[in-house]
Amino acid sequence: MLRDHAYKYFVEKDFNCAESTLHMMNDEYGLELGEEDFRLVSGFGGGLGCGMTCGVLCADMAALGRLAVKERAHITPGFRELCKEYAEVFQEKLGHGDCSVLKPKYRKDDKVKCLPLLEAAADLFEKFAADHGLIAAREG
Repeated sequence: MLRDHAYKYFVEKDFNCAESTLHMMNDEYGLELGEEDFRLVSGFGGGLGCGMTCGVLCADMAALGRLAVKERAHITPGFRELCKEYAEVFQEKLGHGDCSVLKPKYRKDDKVKCLPLLEAAADLFEKFAADHGLIAAREG
């Protein structure tokens, strides 16, 4: 499962929330990203470094793009709506879309930091992506 990769990247390897999330997606879904590709989301961690939009949500959107867009977003039928729907589901299920609101709810301590958020978001993304035919549905 996607959540099974969270501890390794976020706690053990000390990647930020967005980098960890994209690494998790790459491992689980074979996105074929190179090491340099993960730096593309580095600035999303900590809510863009200032508590704004959650870095996990930003990385989830990057993964949605990788899974759903074949050439360009503008010519991918339904992609805009897919992103809007995921953002709404993320906010509804996890409580908000901003790091400054999510962090007090999910951050546990200096070791595991926001690991519970990464795990909850991983479960949410996995279900959403499977429900929309972007990944194979899992049993159980």
